[in-house]
Amino acid sequence: MATPEAGDRPKLSVVIPVYNERATIEEVLRRVSAVPIDKEIIVVDDGSDDGTAELLERFSSRSSQPHQESVSKDGKEGYGNVRVLFQERNRGKGAALRRGFQAARGEIVIVQDADLEYDPRDYPQLLDPIERGVADVVYGSRFMAGPHRVLLFWHYVANKTLTTLSNMLTNLNLSDVWTGYKAFRKEVLDTIALQEDRFGFEPEITAKIAEGGWRIYEVGISYYGRTYQEGKKITWKDGVRGIWCILRYNWFS
Repeated sequence: MATPEAGDRPKLSVVIPVYNERATIEEVLRRVSAVPIDKEIIVVDDGSDDGTAELLERFSSRSSQPHQESVSKDGKEGYGNVRVLFQERNRGKGAALRRGFQAARGEIVIVQDADLEYDPRDYPQLLDPIERGVADVVYGSRFMAGPHRVLLFWHYVANKTLTTLSNMLTNLNLSDVWTGYKAFRKEVLDTIALQEDRFGFEPEITAKIAEGGWRIYEVGISYYGRTYQEGKKITWKDGVRGIWCILRYNWFS
């Protein structure tokens, strides 16, 4: 496959880690593709075993012609410039994101979950501080503004507790460290060596951004959370790991 020329570099890379999201991945791709921004979409299947991987295999890679519409292997219209990468086994969100970040060519990189909890129509808010030259990293906060589904109280308490602990050690005043919407100038990601395989990615990247002195902004986003019955994957074990990651990447690194 031909290597894209430097002049073909898209403005935005959207990295989508996917694990067992057959019911939602096509709709996520449709919504991301509908955002009128010059972009590439990088999907990283993290060892799905529910048919997601087979579904994703339909999409052809058009990285050699990044601004043209892709066509899936069954001849149906595709979802723009989509590249699909496959992990041999399930390793976790952090591992999938590392793979996607390495493949990203855009000037800005956005993390997009594959479960319809986050709305791609919020991309302009996330990109604005970076485009204006005042931020290197933007977090989309679920607690600042925008509509959100009313769900689990103890998840909210755990999130605020972990965010407060992270802020105490990073000396930042973020309202939502665990948000799934984060945007980075690609140069930021190129300077950070990430290690966490699962949801520990969130406190790890926050600690390393703080240590690097990068300019961070928060913007309000909408949020449509899921229940466990609807497929939510993060558990109390990830919360315990989160505490360890906050301590590890702020105190012991």
